[in-house]
Amino acid sequence: MSSNDSKVAQPTTNLPAQQPTHRRGIYLLPNLLTTAALFAGFYSIVSAINGDFVRAAIAIFAAQILDGMDGRVARMTHTQSEFGAQYDSMSDNMAFGVAPAILIFQWSLHSLNNLGWVAAFIFVAGASLRLARFNTQINSVDKKFFVGLASPAGAAILWGSVWALSKSGVAGESVAWIMVLVVPLVGALMVSPVRYYSFKDLSDRGRVPFVVLLLAVAIIAVIALDPPRVLLGMAVLYALSGPVFEGWRRMRQYRNVRKSGTS
Repeated sequence: MSSNDSKVAQPTTNLPAQQPTHRRGIYLLPNLLTTAALFAGFYSIVSAINGDFVRAAIAIFAAQILDGMDGRVARMTHTQSEFGAQYDSMSDNMAFGVAPAILIFQWSLHSLNNLGWVAAFIFVAGASLRLARFNTQINSVDKKFFVGLASPAGAAILWGSVWALSKSGVAGESVAWIMVLVVPLVGALMVSPVRYYSFKDLSDRGRVPFVVLLLAVAIIAVIALDPPRVLLGMAVLYALSGPVFEGWRRMRQYRNVRKSGTS
């Protein structure tokens, strides 16, 4: 018996080489900011249910600041991800859809019974549809403009109204019939085709003129004089800017058509 025959035969199957496994994870910093915004929205709901309306309004304002930070931090640190984008949308729906609607209902609209909660629901639906449309059109629209009023701006009209009027001693029930018109109108603006300037071309620039810094300091100083009223005024002016710009644009198009038709 030869030495070769004494060796045990080895299997000849070729096994595929094992690929190194990569453990999937998430980026901490931007998602931590998103979580903080989500917490602020939830805290606003709890405060509104407990009747602390001013604190609830300030919590949504804090959520807006945090929401503005997480996207910029993700871009600056190159930590953008699909998970982060979806998580941010869910946080926005809580903080700028559900929380403002519950706040305005608890403060004012509850006095109108069914009509009040229907008006609040229209706002929630508008914010949800606005966020869904934004996610589907994010790569196909001009980033200089929002299509429809952004949900944080819509929320600012609601929490700004509660904060400013509460500080002035106005009871929510006394303005319920005004709010029942304003709240659905804001919800409709969020899903409208009206375009709003996004200011993203300014925030994405590496350098800006020195006068921009002076303007920012002036705005902060004005806000510090009377935060509730100034912030509410800014939110209302921004909400009106879209329809005014759209009307001016269509009027200009109409005049150009008339000139071309008569020439």
